[in-house]
Amino acid sequence: MDLKLDDFLYDLPDDKIAKHPLENRSDSKLLFYNQGKISHHTFTQISDLVPTDALLVFNDTKVIPARIIMHKETGARIEIFLLEPISPSKVHEEVMKETKSTTWKCLIGNAKKWKEKTSLKLSELNLKATRVAKDHVRFDWENEITFSDLLVEIGKIPLPPYINREATESDEERYQTVYSKMKGAVAAPTAGLHFTNVVIDDLKKKGVQTDYLTLHVSAGTFQPIKAKKIEEHPMHNEKIWISRQNVEHFLEANHLIAVGTTAMRTIESLYWYGVRILNGQSDFFIHKEDPYKFSQVDKTESLNAVLNHMSKNGLDRIGGQTEIFLYPGYKFQLCRGLVTNYHLPGSTLILLIAAFVGDNWRKIYNEALSNDYRFLSYGDSSLLIP
Repeated sequence: MDLKLDDFLYDLPDDKIAKHPLENRSDSKLLFYNQGKISHHTFTQISDLVPTDALLVFNDTKVIPARIIMHKETGARIEIFLLEPISPSKVHEEVMKETKSTTWKCLIGNAKKWKEKTSLKLSELNLKATRVAKDHVRFDWENEITFSDLLVEIGKIPLPPYINREATESDEERYQTVYSKMKGAVAAPTAGLHFTNVVIDDLKKKGVQTDYLTLHVSAGTFQPIKAKKIEEHPMHNEKIWISRQNVEHFLEANHLIAVGTTAMRTIESLYWYGVRILNGQSDFFIHKEDPYKFSQVDKTESLNAVLNHMSKNGLDRIGGQTEIFLYPGYKFQLCRGLVTNYHLPGSTLILLIAAFVGDNWRKIYNEALSNDYRFLSYGDSSLLIP
């Protein structure tokens, strides 16, 4: 398709961007788009709108305090933004338990002031940060605490750039979902921020099934599209984890509804992983062109291929990476609904929404704007059923 970025832009006034969360998570507005029709609700009513035979799939990643501020002896301020672990493991959960040393790929603010092979120190925590390469930083410490606990002491929650303020103590709670569990994200799966335990219990009482998978949201989610041809945009890749239970539940689901674009990206990536296996490629890395290169198969065939691969290798949980790029022209294989916030103009996430609901994405956004919905990460919500 000849996609033009201008076709996915809209006017987003700054006063429509939510800079702070609401006092109560579930007090947010909820726009319900149901097969072309739009109605307005509060989020507490979502259990009345979700089909009773639905399977809601949540992303249980947990945001880490990924912003670390250190200073040189000269007083120069250096900001280290953790992106992904390099050693001694590339698995976030394992690195968070380390008690002596770990190396991360990082973004470095004021990098010109920090030469490679030199170190910064925090003496009160016996911490040394060494810039071992252009974007690699090794952390060494002697306090016999885990890296996770160390980050709690020295790190800050990385709010999205458009919020344009420093994180406060309340953000440490509110920029996490109530079901967050697996540490590793540097941005929240914000569609889940509206859910409370009461809302989830109401859904379960109605008979709605729930399930949890993991995608560690990366900073690439905020990367703007600059390529002249949209499909040439260099998509970021993110770490995902899928359990055997996930795959079995997806096989049984009649109405699979993703809570957030990150859950949707993971679910659709799983389908294409099955296709890759059927094509003799068992490495779990979903390239952005895979959905547009491989032929489609029945969802049952794809998911069973994943189950057979897991059984053959004695796996109950499998990790991979995805750079899946969902834009208009993509046919969704597993997802039948989506809970999501409102996204930046011209972003990869707007393209995902346009792929899911078609040209009506603009109708949805105009409706939200005219009804004073709050936009972006701390903003209001929508339930989309094409």
